[in-house]
Amino acid sequence: MWFIRDKEKREVDFLVSRDKKPWFLVEVKLSSKGGVSKNLVYFQEKVKAKHAFQVVFDMGYIPKDCFKHTEPIIVPAKTFLTQLV
Repeated sequence: MWFIRDKEKREVDFLVSRDKKPWFLVEVKLSSKGGVSKNLVYFQEKVKAKHAFQVVFDMGYIPKDCFKHTEPIIVPAKTFLTQLV
């Protein structure tokens, strides 16, 4: 697990790799307001991570499989954390 930042100071909180390749990105926010982070979109395109999640704390659990999505999505923390097991 890594964080990622470039020279323009764009950053994403976590980059998780599998077999030494980027697997998914995580940006953590308190609120879902403001939509998907531009940095999350930028770095998913840049590093070719299969998944990109903006994990937020102001939403309740939603019964959906986050890992079926390949585009950046906003996901409740409770939903995301249940899928890391």
